[in-house]
Amino acid sequence: MSCEDGDRDDIPPEAYSLLHKIANQWTGIVNAEELVLKILQGSMTNRVYECHWSWEDGHCPKKVLVRIYGNGANLLFERENEVATFERMSQLGHGPRLLGRFPNGRLEEFLDARTLSARDLRDQDISQKIAIKLYEFHHLDIPGSSHPRLWERLRDWLEKSNKLCKPEIIQEFQLERLQEEISNLSNAISYPKERVGFCHNDLQYGNIMINEKDGDITLIDYEYASYNPVAFDIANHFCEMMADYHTETPHLLDQKKYPDFAERQRFVECYLKVSGKGDDCEVENLMKDIDHYVLASHIHWGLWGILSANVAEINFDYLGYARERFKLYYQHDF
Repeated sequence: MSCEDGDRDDIPPEAYSLLHKIANQWTGIVNAEELVLKILQGSMTNRVYECHWSWEDGHCPKKVLVRIYGNGANLLFERENEVATFERMSQLGHGPRLLGRFPNGRLEEFLDARTLSARDLRDQDISQKIAIKLYEFHHLDIPGSSHPRLWERLRDWLEKSNKLCKPEIIQEFQLERLQEEISNLSNAISYPKERVGFCHNDLQYGNIMINEKDGDITLIDYEYASYNPVAFDIANHFCEMMADYHTETPHLLDQKKYPDFAERQRFVECYLKVSGKGDDCEVENLMKDIDHYVLASHIHWGLWGILSANVAEINFDYLGYARERFKLYYQHDF
């Protein structure tokens, strides 16, 4: 076994046993125990590896993705709910298939597709495909309560942040006043008949894949998925256009890259067109909702950064990212 750009000790014995079992079921592998692991960059919650073997014909047509769950993730979401969502997505034909589970991770089908880059999000054709896929995602039949989880999650993360953080962090991020901010924001922007669907809630470019052959889009990684206002999901996607997690300063956001009015309008028009509706009034109303939910997105990922700084082991400036998000929140006009 070899491990490129990573530590093989990260992979538990139970994962190796599953990998060997899977490889023994495939014909053409030279040696099921001679596997190659390559760490994949971009994940900020889990450690993710590509696994492949040597094949008799010199090619490696089949690969497996190994996902090692990040420490402290239970502070941010319930792992069993995430796994149940992953399995349901597989049943519905969305995302990769589940190949096996072990105590602190799982094996997934390795999709024949590439992960998008930050630049891809600005490609008009790709953006339209994402809008269509997101509409489909929002209308999936996922078991469980369809009550929006956003505000409950923000309050939960705030409570945990106040318990875990040192006084200087609480003071820096004004956490003592954030409870009131969340309540005021919820009262101001949420309303009874707003569009609610099953949302991805983390639609950054690293969680979107495209098949180069047919252009099909797949949304992956459902750790934060839940029912929510669809405007929040779209707002979060727009905010992610300011990020590039593959630079020397991946925690920084570029405000100039937030999509302009025309770009946002094209996305919303394409999204609503899937339903066969999407008149000017609907487009305008959804765009207004999205503008408001940008604020909720900043609080959401700001608190995520603060909590992750206390528990995560991945090399990322979580507090720096939180500062970026709260800076945008407090300077946003509403």
